[in-house]
Amino acid sequence: MHDLIDKLSGRLVRPLPGQDAQFKMAPVVRRHFQPPPSSALDACVVALFFQKNEDWKIVLIERVNNNPNDRHGGQISFPGGKLDAGDNSLEAGALREAEEEIGIKRNEMSILGKLTEVYIPVSNFLVHPFVAVAATEPQFVRQEREVQSILEVSFGHFHRPENRAIRDMRVSPNMILREVPYFDVFGSVVWGATAMILSELVEITK
Repeated sequence: MHDLIDKLSGRLVRPLPGQDAQFKMAPVVRRHFQPPPSSALDACVVALFFQKNEDWKIVLIERVNNNPNDRHGGQISFPGGKLDAGDNSLEAGALREAEEEIGIKRNEMSILGKLTEVYIPVSNFLVHPFVAVAATEPQFVRQEREVQSILEVSFGHFHRPENRAIRDMRVSPNMILREVPYFDVFGSVVWGATAMILSELVEITK
């Protein structure tokens, strides 16, 4: 095992920094505890690491933006989605979604542990983030119906302060969120729940 994966494996079995770390990359309106309602729907995502050219990469996807009812269309996120009735665990749901969206077989991924859940009020999802590693460099195949593109990002990118910024974000024709922190990834804005999950991941690997 390499140093980063060893660190993650050991750190994920200890108490997590949780919302203190997440809120560093949360919009101002999210920077307080908001317990999910009993009606919240479980969703699972995978922060997948793999090694390429002696660098540890992490996988993000750009979601398609052709469904006006999709509150997350066009956004950059982790592979994942809603837990299905056929999933026998949250972990199984996370691996299934990753296989469907980016084409990596679930038996080619090893789950290292789980990060702190994030509740998304706008879609009423309680997101369960899992951290996984691929045994070899994956050959990705995107699910064209849901995935516009697959991004392979050096994990070190998220540790560098120059890749963090703040901007106002228009989330609907009549609503603007002020001073939203985000990661700049190849010119794309990574914000919201994805940025909050990345923030905790960065915190435990400092």
